Amino acid sequence: MKIKNTLTALAAAISFSIAGSATATDIEVTHWWTSGGEAAAVKVFAEAFNAGGDNWVDGAIAGSGGVARPIIISRILGGKPMGATQLNHGRQAEELVEEGLMLDLTELAEKEGWKDLVRPSSLIESCTLDGKIYCVPVNIHSFQWMWTSLDAYKKAGIDAPETWHDFVASAPKLREAGITPLAVGNQPWQTNGMFGVIQMGLGGIDLYRQTMVDRNSDALRGEKMAEIWQAFSDARELDDPENSIQNWNDATNQVITGKAGAQIMGDWAQGEFQVAGQTAGTEYDCLPGLGIAPALDTGGDAFYFPVVDDEEVTAAQKRMASMMMSKAVQVGFNLAKGSLPVRADVDLSAANGCMKKGLAILDNPDNIVSAGVQLLSADTTGQLEDLLVEFWNDPSMAAADAHDAWATIIEEAD
Repeated sequence: MKIKNTLTALAAAISFSIAGSATATDIEVTHWWTSGGEAAAVKVFAEAFNAGGDNWVDGAIAGSGGVARPIIISRILGGKPMGATQLNHGRQAEELVEEGLMLDLTELAEKEGWKDLVRPSSLIESCTLDGKIYCVPVNIHSFQWMWTSLDAYKKAGIDAPETWHDFVASAPKLREAGITPLAVGNQPWQTNGMFGVIQMGLGGIDLYRQTMVDRNSDALRGEKMAEIWQAFSDARELDDPENSIQNWNDATNQVITGKAGAQIMGDWAQGEFQVAGQTAGTEYDCLPGLGIAPALDTGGDAFYFPVVDDEEVTAAQKRMASMMMSKAVQVGFNLAKGSLPVRADVDLSAANGCMKKGLAILDNPDNIVSAGVQLLSADTTGQLEDLLVEFWNDPSMAAADAHDAWATIIEEAD
């Protein structure tokens, strides 16, 4: 209720702060935010843009980013661009920028001081190519979370876990109570993300940097990574053997309804708990870094604006970019999305307990690492996703073999 009241109060502030565009312009916006929590967050953007006198034309693409991105890129390359599009800040739009197909936002960014406002700086750097800024980072998302159902643990008659090790130990009791320990969606990006959380949670930030940033072969193939791969192998036993879930939010719903004890998923899952009327610390809880090594891999979402031969549309694109970076919209959008704002100078007193845990982690730069999409090309990420989903779905595949293939992909990454 507190967040709903905050969003209502923000509506007036948003309308007041951005009203006054001279010409109303339709801007089609493509994105893949279609779950309940995501739709609530998109509504904040749309209402704020419309309040300024323009018109947000929603172009939601059902499915995950893996489904949407090829459609988005194909349209831009095919000469039928949208006015704005969601992508993840990182290397996904690199070739489009190099081809001159994305609007240069540098003048606007410099005027509004984005480089001084955005934290961590890696987010604005991920929008920058050859010294020019081509996207608006709108949030900080991290995959480094495990969400637990307090209702499920009450039903099982045991305490909710405080660490991954507690969770693994609780699995037999959960199964006795008819509860699946771990809710998992069967899409490659989810399996890849889950592995990254276990890798950093059990191995720590230093190992993550050695493997994913430095690509050090000794670290990639070392004993600690072997232990992590074995832990990931053991985690397969925590899934429902008859699992047919695909979408991440359907897996989240299993935690919401107490059918599963936990889910490893990014902080966007919070939006689903909020839509379901649940409160952090009451019906559900959160374990950043699996409760062992609290850290954030600060990726997230960004909006790019394809180049169009229409001065009115270009002006409206820049108004949208400015709106997305404004204080009121940063607060309203991120409270609904469950993510953290890229601006450090906004009031988040309405944030729930889990968001405040994230903010506390973010306050220490030593706890922050770049997300995989910022470090690896789309091709390399796809190879890793294919390997990890194959491993997760094939219990006969040995951890040692998957570990070797994983290390090779990263060693040979472009």
